[in-house]
Amino acid sequence: MPKSAISVTLEAGNLTWLRARARAGGARSVSDVLDRLVTSARTLGAAGEARSVVGTIDVDSSDPLLLKADDAVRALFGESLGRPFPVKEQRTAYGGRPRKRRG
Repeated sequence: MPKSAISVTLEAGNLTWLRARARAGGARSVSDVLDRLVTSARTLGAAGEARSVVGTIDVDSSDPLLLKADDAVRALFGESLGRPFPVKEQRTAYGGRPRKRRG
């Protein structure tokens, strides 16, 4: 099916999430992720259909009230910061004067 270009305005958090999904899922672009999301929503059925999240989170039986949750999240965050983060920076073109050849 041919694709058409459109303009989409998103909140910053949603755009960040889409970019992360594109990197994590090996998508070619944010547009590819959006296309997959819309296709998935169309094929699943009616919009607004409720989906359950029951069973998606396991609460540690030793801390059912999540009293130690803050410390656990801080520890995970600290570990995450310790991992290398790949950064791709664009090289800026150096605009120096051209050299004259000697000789």
